[in-house]
Amino acid sequence: MSAWKRGLDAAGILEPELRRAYSAQRKAVRRFRRSSYLAARILLPPALLPHAVAATAFMHHGDDVLDTGTATQRAAAWTVWQRRVRTALESGQGDDPLIGAMLHTIGACPRLRPVVEDYLTTATAELEFEGFATEGDYQAYVDAYSHPAFMLVATLLGPEDDDGPFRAACRTLIDGSQRLDFVNDLAEDLREGRLGIPQETLRRFSVSVEELWEGRRPAGLVELVAHGVRAAGAALRAAGAQSDLAAPEGRPLMRALVDIELRTADAALERGAGLLRGPASPPPAGTVRTLLRERRAARG
Repeated sequence: MSAWKRGLDAAGILEPELRRAYSAQRKAVRRFRRSSYLAARILLPPALLPHAVAATAFMHHGDDVLDTGTATQRAAAWTVWQRRVRTALESGQGDDPLIGAMLHTIGACPRLRPVVEDYLTTATAELEFEGFATEGDYQAYVDAYSHPAFMLVATLLGPEDDDGPFRAACRTLIDGSQRLDFVNDLAEDLREGRLGIPQETLRRFSVSVEELWEGRRPAGLVELVAHGVRAAGAALRAAGAQSDLAAPEGRPLMRALVDIELRTADAALERGAGLLRGPASPPPAGTVRTLLRERRAARG
């Protein structure tokens, strides 16, 4: 029997149509986040894997709705999507495999429901995102969008009785991860015409968006990249130091996520101005070592 089928059995997902719904989300997650799926499959208990997959697929679909098309198209699509999800939450019935799987996961983890409801309420911050004037604007975006989206999955890794500390640690982690993404994805964001690095930070290092759009490399670009990467690394290390706030079964994956992000940060720092050509990736050998180390810890 495959590891996936064992996971479905362990999670009590036995009805054939529901198993197909979860398996469809597994295919989607393997397609767009293969490394994340591999980490989850290796490090999570079998009974938790299908739920983590469903939540990841739900989060990714929301990202796609919020990011695809013109501003008008994205807003209209989000209105339809969040209405479908809210209707499903109220009725207890989903109208497609993704919503059906997520409903079942919420049933298995009831503390996830308010997280989904919060996310549906605040995710419109992504529709409004056109860049940040200040660091405060960036932090407001993390509060409204990045953190609630991350909690869709992270809630499954946290303790049932969390009264705030685990969620706060997740806020620190996603601050580091999002900040790193905005630096590492510099080339893609320039093509899309909106940077995640605040204007006040660009000015601090004498870097203008116009120069970057024109393909020039301002003298302060390397220092700008280093500043962003180091700030991201500080947040990630702080979150890593709090990984024991997760539930025991979630700690190996949380530690692995932090470690892989830190490896990505090292690669981005080394790439420097080369990020204008494309993002950096963590060395595969280092990623494998991280997963094997945490797998041993999980089994121990």
